[in-house]
Amino acid sequence: MRYRAEASSVEGFVQQLACCYLTHGYWLYVTGWIPQGKDAHAIDDKLIRKYGIDVSESTRARRKRAGQANLQYLRHGRLFVILATKGEHRFFDDEAKMIRDFRRVPLKIAGYSISVRRGGRTREGKQDDRMHAHVQIERERFQQETAYLLQFSREREPDRLQRELSLVPFEPYAPVRRQMLSLLRTVNRERKKLGLGEIPPTVLRLRRRVIKPFACRPVLEAAAKELTGPMSL
Repeated sequence: MRYRAEASSVEGFVQQLACCYLTHGYWLYVTGWIPQGKDAHAIDDKLIRKYGIDVSESTRARRKRAGQANLQYLRHGRLFVILATKGEHRFFDDEAKMIRDFRRVPLKIAGYSISVRRGGRTREGKQDDRMHAHVQIERERFQQETAYLLQFSREREPDRLQRELSLVPFEPYAPVRRQMLSLLRTVNRERKKLGLGEIPPTVLRLRRRVIKPFACRPVLEAAAKELTGPMSL
């Protein structure tokens, strides 16, 4: 099977990164942007070959036992990211000045901020010292969403506010859920000052959709043609 590199949506990109790669120790990364006019698929293939990314799980296991790093590659649109586990690999020499660590520098895309952090408290109340993928709304974007929604908190009829809250365009990963519930509390405090009724948390989308992150290349190319019209040669 061909190595799947192109996420067909922002949500798919974030899901694949957070739920599949970060959870398996791919914490070191570089990002890049493919210029307009360049063939993105050709760049994908070039980088995947250059760093030996398209290998079997058994090869990845052997590399890990030998102290070598494993790599993954993921792209959405023109943005790509190369991810690595700890270990030896030419990637660390070639990209030395550009490498970032998810534990220190979040990757930001489309208003999301993606990082790796230690867990909080377990259900038993114990400290969780394991590292976890952490997906939240980027701080500035969250402030913008809050300011936008507060405009509607003063309306006596809650219909529009409820609709806007339900349409906030972020998948409700646990940190996002906490942010949205915090935002709702802010909105309700404002409404309480004005003697207006509270908005119930049921208006929020609190269950994350699990989606297929990848679409086959022909489907993506067909979609691109629908958006851009026929190509002149």
